[in-house]
Amino acid sequence: MDFTDVSLVALRVFREVAERGTFTAAATALGYTQSAVSRQIASLERAAGAPLLERRREGVLLTAAGQVVLRNAAGVLDQLDATARELAGLPAAGGTVRLGWFPSAGAVLLPQAISALRRGHPAITVTTREGSTPALIRALRAGTVDLALLASAPPFRPPDAESPALKLETLAERSLRLAVPASHPLAAHDSVDVADLRGQRWIAGPAAGEELLMGVWPGLDERPVIAHTVRDWLAKLQLVAAGAGLTTISASMASAAPAGVRVVTVRGGPKELRRTILARLPGRLSEPATLLANALRAAALDINPPD
Repeated sequence: MDFTDVSLVALRVFREVAERGTFTAAATALGYTQSAVSRQIASLERAAGAPLLERRREGVLLTAAGQVVLRNAAGVLDQLDATARELAGLPAAGGTVRLGWFPSAGAVLLPQAISALRRGHPAITVTTREGSTPALIRALRAGTVDLALLASAPPFRPPDAESPALKLETLAERSLRLAVPASHPLAAHDSVDVADLRGQRWIAGPAAGEELLMGVWPGLDERPVIAHTVRDWLAKLQLVAAGAGLTTISASMASAAPAGVRVVTVRGGPKELRRTILARLPGRLSEPATLLANALRAAALDINPPD
């Protein structure tokens, strides 16, 4: 079988597997059985004459051949989708930009950037999706998002080692802060010592693919007491307002803290920094993606004045 004879269904299934990271997740997203997904991938690999995916216990990894197929398949499928939209009389895909974002970006940065873009360029359609860093990187590689906002913590390693290397731009670098109930003794001061955090109750959640607890101050010399496990950052802050515990917060989110929450700095220990990264594949951006990237830069600058 020649590769030029592969089916569009197989290409779409392959892109979904690459984005979701597992056959099971791709099958669920597509409404297929896992065996149907496996058959489509097997037919594509036969046509390519090489394995496209490295099967691992934790999921799949693209081979070098798989990266080539994905890069070209994404372009083919996007062009077909654009043709279908045009034939249906819908706005051209050139007027649409797809953005992935990490959870807390939706509190301040994302709404401000989209609002500014809509005021200046109302004809541009922005679609967004929230996700973990691994999920957003897979989506970038699969061509299902054009831009991705990522959160990064020291030692600030690249989010993946695949080729081609992603283009990464730091939009902001701010210190980590602590959110405490307004009624808590620590709320009496603008800053607290790291030693004062011993014995506190924390509101935290697991970071995707990591053992790190998001919401606990890093580097504590004790096993933290997790009073509540929560993934949503705004829910964490509401629990802080209710007096249920403490949680960490990016300085850029301080303006989104609800009533009853006091945001303070922490003295002592290494300075905890967090970066907001704009990631994309190398190459020329579409005009809508360029305009959205500009809006994100402006919004990040506006809400992240120097410490």
